[in-house]
Amino acid sequence: MTGQTFSKLQPALPFWLSLGMIPLAVLGAVLGGYWVVLLPLYGWFLFSILDALTGLNLTNPDPETPESELFWYKLITLIWLPIQFCLVFGLIYYVTHTTHLGLWEKLVLFFGVGVISGTVGINYSHELMHQKNRIERWMADGLLAMVLYSHFRSEHLLVHHIYVGTPRDPVTARYNEGFHKFYPRVLVSCLKSAWSAEKSLLARRKLSAFNLRNPFWRYGALQLSCLVLAFLIGGFAGLGLFLLQAGVAIWQLELVNYIEHYGLTRAHLGNGKYEHVKPHHSWNAAHKASNWLLINLQRHSDHHYKPSRRFPLLQTYTEDEAPQLPYGYPVMTMAAMVPPLFRRVMNPRVKAWRKQYYPEITDWTPYKNATNQMPR
Repeated sequence: MTGQTFSKLQPALPFWLSLGMIPLAVLGAVLGGYWVVLLPLYGWFLFSILDALTGLNLTNPDPETPESELFWYKLITLIWLPIQFCLVFGLIYYVTHTTHLGLWEKLVLFFGVGVISGTVGINYSHELMHQKNRIERWMADGLLAMVLYSHFRSEHLLVHHIYVGTPRDPVTARYNEGFHKFYPRVLVSCLKSAWSAEKSLLARRKLSAFNLRNPFWRYGALQLSCLVLAFLIGGFAGLGLFLLQAGVAIWQLELVNYIEHYGLTRAHLGNGKYEHVKPHHSWNAAHKASNWLLINLQRHSDHHYKPSRRFPLLQTYTEDEAPQLPYGYPVMTMAAMVPPLFRRVMNPRVKAWRKQYYPEITDWTPYKNATNQMPR
């Protein structure tokens, strides 16, 4: 243990900084003008600056800390669903019933709302979906429905965590694959792989893919409810603004997915067998401030090693144990939007990773092209 008292509120407060986005969204809606750009500035640039000022957090909490002592950490994820619901649909009503905002102000404002529902909402849903508590998993479904990406739960739990670093995982970005090629690929392949995974589960029970136990029915009902509500509140304009924030949120998610495993693959042992997932199959980032905003998502190496571990207990790793990103996610996702820049930063690191962990592999072509045999 590192001296933190998990049962107290104070050490958990930095992870509540996401709440700072809520008043910024309200200010943007009420004041208009350049106030509407505050949300992206807060989520991307402020935390990038704070990362530079606060440095790295290389300490590790006791992973055996009982869950009863994590109340103040868990609470921020539990209250986010009603907060985001009120924010998204409340702003849709306000914006479509006021006259002081121009079209560009409305669009920029809801771009910022998408930054909230993507950077925070989807991230919190990710934490919730990994828990055994059914209520928390339902809350994850609610958050994902508000960005029309409900199938992410099935794809993430049934595909990504099982097949990460293999050709079967759509989300493992291939070496030299730019984000602008990665993005349309995963939009299609993740939906297909999520459906196939749920279909296979039902087939084992000798049930049809269209059986009501398929969570896609729930996903569809929740998403349709959100679309109908947006239309009832704000008409076609409200529906358009809802779709805008959902699109931005999905883009934010897939930017993060892109950088988390870029170029990292598990060794193919032959006949469709792959080595077990280890910490060095994910990029780790120990940057303090952005880990506050993202509730330790950047301790991604440990998340894949222990997927059900609560976010305050995730461990960080040294350079000898896992590859390290040079900057936190805010900077790295912005770099990913400029593929030549991203490759310049990351490709030498991927090559160094290969030499460190797999000196015996001389031909990386099937790994780079994802043409190795599919895992069994």
